[in-house]
Parts: sequence; structure tokens; C-alpha cells
Amino acid sequence: MTQTWLNPPTDTPLADGEVHLWRASLKQTPDTLRQLHATLSADESGKAARYHFRKDRDHYIAARGLLRRLLGLYLARSPQSLRFTYGAYGKPALDGLPGAEDLRFNVSHSHELALYAFARGRDVGVDIEHMRADFAGDDIAARFFSAHEVSMLRTLPTPQRTRAFFNCWTRKEAYIKARGEGLSHPLDQFDVSLIPGEPAALLGTRGDPQELTRWSLHALDAGEGYAAAVVVQGTDYTMRLWQL
Repeated sequence: MTQTWLNPPTDTPLADGEVHLWRASLKQTPDTLRQLHATLSADESGKAARYHFRKDRDHYIAARGLLRRLLGLYLARSPQSLRFTYGAYGKPALDGLPGAEDLRFNVSHSHELALYAFARGRDVGVDIEHMRADFAGDDIAARFFSAHEVSMLRTLPTPQRTRAFFNCWTRKEAYIKARGEGLSHPLDQFDVSLIPGEPAALLGTRGDPQELTRWSLHALDAGEGYAAAVVVQGTDYTMRLWQL
């Protein structure tokens, strides 16, 4: 799939059979941050205030404020009017808004970028990670990856391992986020592809073989130094990539 992050048109309706992905910078101007902060709920503002470092606080405000801005765009509502509810494992949804019953969304942010996924009537999960060689160690892989994934990782030459590690990490995270189960779903109970240059795929699951046909997995080219992935329920959709 050719990936180009396009500037969105003035009107971006989310039609049935479409999945919209948005990429956004978390480095916003002070004026924009003030505007985004003004749309946050009291609990979101409280969480922002608890960040020790200003950069982390600003990035959280940007990530949440831009989520509200995009949801407001799709629902024709003011961003500050939106209320969220959370699943048992933390996946957010909109709280009882007319017209939002079938709107599904997910968000991830790392370092200086955020990704947002939106769809109607189908679950989505997205993950982005800023790649750090010091994090991509064998001990972390052995703790969180399946035996098959660890085996694949160890066959690769050292220069490819960091990319392969984060390919695996983001694809697994996107899958469990799409399912809405978070880390309650054991990460070693399913396999994803990870070798750089090979297609992203859900390779196997333990317990329910129908999972392989229930979900679609795509790698995303989010930018230099990042790995990213999205998992979408089903296969009958068109994906559109927007730059916010």
C-alpha cells in the first residue's frame, strides 16, 4: 500500500467503509496549546498538571486536544463538549452522544508525533513508537514477544534488529488495542511479522484461528525514526491518510 500523508480537504466526512488515519506533530505553538488546553475536561487538565517536565505536559495537552478537535470535526460538535468513557482495559469511547454510537477511534503518541485512527462500525487500534536501540534488547523481547517472534528476531543481523523489534512491538500493541483488551491479552499468545521489508501480518493466534481473518494489519510510514502500525476489523474498507 502506497502511503502518502495528505493535507485534508475542508470537509472530511467519515463514510462507512473508510478508515481515516491522522498524523500530527505534538510540537505546537504556545497559542495553539492554550487553545487545546481550554477544550480539555477537568480530569484531563489535572493529569496534564501532574507531568513533571513541561515538554511531557505540552505533548499530553496536544495529543488530547487534537483528539477532541478531530472528534468534533467528525461529529460537528465543539471539542470541549465531548465526554469520554473507558473500557475495562482503558480503551476510550464517546459517552452517550447522539450520532456517535458507531464511531470508533484510537490514539497513540510517542516522542513528537501522534497517530489517530477513526472508523464507523469497526474496531481499530493504532500504535506509534520512537525507535530507541537501548530499549530494543533481547531481555525485553523475551519478556513480551512470542517464542516465534524471538526466534525470528535472533536470526537477523544486528543493524536490522532495532527496526524489527519495533515492527513487532507496534504491531502487537495495535492488535491488542483494537481488541480493547490492553495488556490483559498475553502478548506471547499471538504472532506478528517483524522482518524489515516484509509485509505486516498477523501470523498466528492461540485459541481462536478465526482471528487471522477477523483483522487486517498494516505497517505505517509515520516518519524517520518511528515505527507504527494499525489494525482494523475486517478487510472491506478504504484507508485514507491525513496530515493534521
